[in-house]
Amino acid sequence: MDFADVVRRRRMTRSFRPEPIEPAVIETCVDLATRSPSAGKSQGWSLVVVEGDDTRRYWDCALPETKRSTFAFPGLLRAPFVAIVTADPAAYLDRYSEPDKTATGLGSSPQAWPAPYWTIDASFATMTFLLALEDAGLGALFFAHAGEDAIRQEFEIPPHVEILGVIAAGHVDDAPERRGRSASRRRRRPDAVIRRRPW
Repeated sequence: MDFADVVRRRRMTRSFRPEPIEPAVIETCVDLATRSPSAGKSQGWSLVVVEGDDTRRYWDCALPETKRSTFAFPGLLRAPFVAIVTADPAAYLDRYSEPDKTATGLGSSPQAWPAPYWTIDASFATMTFLLALEDAGLGALFFAHAGEDAIRQEFEIPPHVEILGVIAAGHVDDAPERRGRSASRRRRRPDAVIRRRPW
């Protein structure tokens, strides 16, 4: 399918079949995500991945067994692929301390940056990854994480590394799924987005 079709077809999927994703498919999608913009090519984002039965390690942190009976999207827990999206500010400080970037002064501290480009770059890459998964015929959901302290401990994520959220992916369950609460909200029209006059 062409790019416009990929963008229009992509949606947040909340119910999956448990069958695994071919490793080569994930590798291809991640490779495409690495082509996203990155300040100074710092590339400070990573995916902490768990797959198959190992996904329980994530769900045990984020959604303890005692809360699952009332969870609105039980099909989400069948996703065979779960990735915690992280961004490392230290990668940007290191990159901008190199000779070709040191004059910017951005290697001194995160506060020197006009915007958190580690978060921005990780967001670019996340969106590219979601589109790549769609193009590969898979469903995916990006969602806010819960149980951060437990997740950091379980997956040994250092305190200075940001956790942006989580991606679940897999083959879409053909059974009708419950839609998210925001699904019926209208998208903004282009003329409501584009500003050609002072704010």
